[in-house]
Amino acid sequence: MTALNGEDEVVGLCRDLIRIDSTNAGDNTGPGERAAAEYVAEKLAEVGLEPRILESDSRRANVVARISGEDPSRDALLLHGHLDVVPFNADDWTHHPLSGEIADGCVWGRGAVDMKDMDAMILAVVRQRLSEGRRPPRDVVLAFTADEEAGGSYGAQWLTDNHADLFEGCTEAIGEVGGFSVSLDEARRLYLIETAEKGIAWMRLTAHGRAGHGSMLNHENAVTELAEAVGRIGRYEWPVRLTQTVKTFLAEVSEALELELDADDAEATVAKLGPLARMIGATLRNTANPTMLAGGYKANVIPQTATAHVDGRFLPGYEDEFFETVDRLLGPNVTREFVYHDIAIETGFDGPLVRAMADALVAEDPGALAVPYTLSGGTDLKAFSRLGMRGFGFAPLRLPADLDFSGMFHGVDERVPTDSLRFGVRVLDRFLDGC
Repeated sequence: MTALNGEDEVVGLCRDLIRIDSTNAGDNTGPGERAAAEYVAEKLAEVGLEPRILESDSRRANVVARISGEDPSRDALLLHGHLDVVPFNADDWTHHPLSGEIADGCVWGRGAVDMKDMDAMILAVVRQRLSEGRRPPRDVVLAFTADEEAGGSYGAQWLTDNHADLFEGCTEAIGEVGGFSVSLDEARRLYLIETAEKGIAWMRLTAHGRAGHGSMLNHENAVTELAEAVGRIGRYEWPVRLTQTVKTFLAEVSEALELELDADDAEATVAKLGPLARMIGATLRNTANPTMLAGGYKANVIPQTATAHVDGRFLPGYEDEFFETVDRLLGPNVTREFVYHDIAIETGFDGPLVRAMADALVAEDPGALAVPYTLSGGTDLKAFSRLGMRGFGFAPLRLPADLDFSGMFHGVDERVPTDSLRFGVRVLDRFLDGC
């Protein structure tokens, strides 16, 4: 087999994946992930693997393959990435989101950072290593999943429920939203490695009242009850709760920036982090944001019910407090039910795998400082954690200091620097050597 070069391939792989429409609006009516899954499976088969395409529903496809390691007695490692992307309005973009255009040193398109960039880096490094006959120290399972952007019911959750045997022996997992750089100055960069995720509680609120004519007195108005409950939830100031991951992050950053960390005012430290403050600030407390309202059908009719949706996120260890608070804020005439509910997860920032990540980063960027952080959203790690895996977000990218990377997740003009993709391949290659 002719040896392949991952750095030469990764940009083309990323562009190809972006050009495959795998938009997921959450209602199972889109194009699905089948075309992207077939592309990935073909690239893996070309270097001798035997990937399996597993459909959970029509065109909702996942790909799983296993690479035999040098020491099969060791626990296996999972590398995973999702193939679906969120919808877009092409008119808002500088370059069409399905074009995979290269401009200003970047690959543009939906999925460039979430997360076809990591899919491409995994493919590139695996193809290079296998074409060179280099096996990892232990078994590595590859999973490219469907439906992550809508909770994973057709993807990671379905795989862990129906095909857990494919992940036999996996005790650790590497996925998205971590390993990217944040510049401290010209010489030093933080690389945020995700070690925790907030839990998810998408809730539908329903207010119950007495229907009637809009001109009459009515003290059981469902719209009024709902509006007051939504107002209480939306304006509530959740208390700061510092988890172990957040404490470690703040301590590391404070030392690096030579800031005095006031344990009683963590927000003051976070406020000094520039654009990163938006992402980290949401991990200091639980949150609950009203997102949708509906009620009534005519201007002069008081409806019997009214509904709202709330996006709730709770910190690891604070789920009970979150729901106790929400129920108190709802009041007696408003009920809640789950649209989607998933766990919070957290692991320590220690052990050989963490050292392998940090060492690989420093080897490619001597100014790197690896630090743990909590993701305010959620990923497929939640599903894989149910199989007993310890999970991390590690999609390594060295980024320009002025690139608002976190702001491009689900945003307009999503793009990833080509040099960052090549950097990621080098880091992942070193990481696999030391995993």
